[in-house]
Amino acid sequence: MSSTLFRTKKVEQSLLDTEEPEHALKKSLSALDLTVFGVGVIIGTGIFVLTGTVAKDNAGPATALAFVAAGVACALAALCYAEFASTVPVAGSAYTFSYASLGELPAWIIGWDLVLEFALGTAVVAVGWSGYIQSLLENAGWTMPAALGSREGSDVFGFDILAAALVLVLTAILVVGMKLSARITSIVVAIKVTVVLVVIVAGAFLIEGKNYDPFIPKAKPVEAGSSLDSPLIQLMFGWAPSNFGVMGIFTAASVVFFAFIGFDVVATAAEETKNPQRDMPRGIIGSLIICTTLYVLVSIVVTGMQHYTKLDVDAPLAEAFKATGHPWFAGFISFGAAVGLTTVCMILLLGQTRVFFAMSRDGLLPRFFSHVHPRFKTPHRPTILLGVLIAVLAGFTPLTELAALVNIGTLFAFVVVAIGVIILRKSRPDLPRSFRTPWVPVLPILSVCASLWLMINLPAETWVRFAIWMVVGFLVYFLYGRTHSRLARREAGEEQPSVGGGTP
Repeated sequence: MSSTLFRTKKVEQSLLDTEEPEHALKKSLSALDLTVFGVGVIIGTGIFVLTGTVAKDNAGPATALAFVAAGVACALAALCYAEFASTVPVAGSAYTFSYASLGELPAWIIGWDLVLEFALGTAVVAVGWSGYIQSLLENAGWTMPAALGSREGSDVFGFDILAAALVLVLTAILVVGMKLSARITSIVVAIKVTVVLVVIVAGAFLIEGKNYDPFIPKAKPVEAGSSLDSPLIQLMFGWAPSNFGVMGIFTAASVVFFAFIGFDVVATAAEETKNPQRDMPRGIIGSLIICTTLYVLVSIVVTGMQHYTKLDVDAPLAEAFKATGHPWFAGFISFGAAVGLTTVCMILLLGQTRVFFAMSRDGLLPRFFSHVHPRFKTPHRPTILLGVLIAVLAGFTPLTELAALVNIGTLFAFVVVAIGVIILRKSRPDLPRSFRTPWVPVLPILSVCASLWLMINLPAETWVRFAIWMVVGFLVYFLYGRTHSRLARREAGEEQPSVGGGTP
């Protein structure tokens, strides 16, 4: 039985499956499109909120160094993703990579994990977008009815109509086609980056050198907690990270790391890329470099405008502009955040539908969802299904406590991809690799260690919820996926492998 659970799907077969007419996605994306997708999903409210919050609570002006450290940790994972995405340019990202290297059960686990990660991420971002829009409407003198407003912190039964509407509109855009999605994303990302650059340039003229003193504040120890909302490492070893000082930089890095989440979503579009061998590495690594640079510059500006001890934890950048006599920037920043979250939501939804589509095409989920639209060549069935479900989820549910599941799911995927690179190098050294992760196995091992370190710094209750979701996933696999797997049917002689066309 163990041999069937860890059977791998050959890379060649994965590529042939993408040529089946009814299950083939349209190739329309360039390196620029992929870079825009990456920047679009990475930059969200974190750049306007997280920078100042971490500066006040964890690292002071040295927050810029924390972003560099987090960027390096992400770069380790990005290099592994770049090799896989260019070698196996098939929809599904870490799920597809795992199927080719680790086996069917690990692939199912990571696919199930990604479905949760992207679904919750989309819903959380939609709710956040709704909050910004409602804030802008209130500034204009119009208040949403309580029954149609945000569910966060509300004890009134209702439905967040704006969050649900955003998801449904983006679902329609994704059904119509990837090129349309890319064009809309390009416009929105251009607006978002422009807002960020204006904030950086304007803030640079308001910097006072005295606010950088001390650049690395004196260390402050933190008392270890004992409840489930404490980091797992504290419950396991009784060790609590310190704030400020040199170690405070790494404490801050474990927090700001989550502002980088999203570059891995670019890999889900590998199958729809014109030249994935060349463009996937450029899109993944390019978007990460751009976002790291912007994060570092914003953190330098906000800690230079106002001393870190005086920063506001809810809207630090906006409040810093108010403190320097420029209150209108607060509305400008809210506008940038609201516009930016639109692309974050769309690209997360895109990532989830592609993972779901890939799992369906392999038979691990119903094959009904693996057919593409005859005109638009998009996976319209899973896109509509998941879009409606997420719209309902975003409308009815306050999701703050579940948001951490997005983080642990992402880190788990990072670990699997890094291990997969090492395994595939040994099992299939003959595969053509247009991009090769340097220093294998050292670099992937460092990526695994960095991801595991960040995972054990997450609250223990997040691990409990993650374990419950994984148990549900095991049940679904053994009750459905294992017996309907196309790979299993091929091995049993019930289905012939694809040979470049036709639907078996």
